[in-house]
Amino acid sequence: MPPKKSASVNRKQRQLGPGVGGIAKGRPPLAKKPQAALSSEKTRQLIRSHHQLNKQLASVENAGNREEADEIRKRIEQLGGLKSYQQASIQGQANDRGGDSSAVLMEWLKPLTSVVGKDKSKLRLLEVGALSTRNACSRSGCFDVERIDLNSQAEGIKQQDFMARSIPSPDGERFDVISLSLVLNYVPSPEGRGDMLKRTCEFLSIRNEHTYSMDQQSTLPALFLVLPAPCIVNSRYMSEERLASLMESLGYALLRSKQTSKLVFYLWQLKARPGSRRAKFSKKQVNPGINRNNFSIVLQH
Repeated sequence: MPPKKSASVNRKQRQLGPGVGGIAKGRPPLAKKPQAALSSEKTRQLIRSHHQLNKQLASVENAGNREEADEIRKRIEQLGGLKSYQQASIQGQANDRGGDSSAVLMEWLKPLTSVVGKDKSKLRLLEVGALSTRNACSRSGCFDVERIDLNSQAEGIKQQDFMARSIPSPDGERFDVISLSLVLNYVPSPEGRGDMLKRTCEFLSIRNEHTYSMDQQSTLPALFLVLPAPCIVNSRYMSEERLASLMESLGYALLRSKQTSKLVFYLWQLKARPGSRRAKFSKKQVNPGINRNNFSIVLQH
């Protein structure tokens, strides 16, 4: 028969509770079963639901309907809020779900990365909406990466709103590359998306011709933009031609593009910052059809 535990030991265990040693406040106990990963279909449904609810929220807020806005916020919280959206996005970036989108950027920047490896000078990369510190760009050794997100999911990612970040004054604090991978589509309003794209221009470094090598001069500074494919190929208000016109009005030139069944990838070079006479892009229907979505980008003065 095993020896009985002393009363003092039993009292100590009751005081500590199930998270003995304070483990409950940090990493979960090793004996705890890991949370099952969502299926790819459940992941897509969760992400779509978040997008739809945030669009509805922006619409009713603009209309001044507080009661309906509060109800939509409750529905978003019932889905787990921003954290659940991020977890679904992290699962969606796993190798068995299509992989890391920054691998496309690394493929497009191959000529630059070979130069960086030789002269030991790293490029400055700002990753907006970062979910991982171990993606292809982070592992390459070619970048000094600054990662930000509204709700940081890992050490090494600063919790920060890009739209609230101070605009850098000296050029040395600006970046050679900005990554907006599956970020713009989460901005709830068309005007907010236009403001975000416009704001990227203030964070990219337009340096003199002696700063970069010849390969770099033909690419940098650059914006890497990734969107769900339906935002461009199945929208009433967007098309590749309209996106290109909007980006050109901001001073960007398209260098590379790629489309898969789920995503569209773009690499834009900033040639010059937009002036005060920038073109205005309103919400204009370019692809009529009852089965199309309402994704749009509005660029105001």
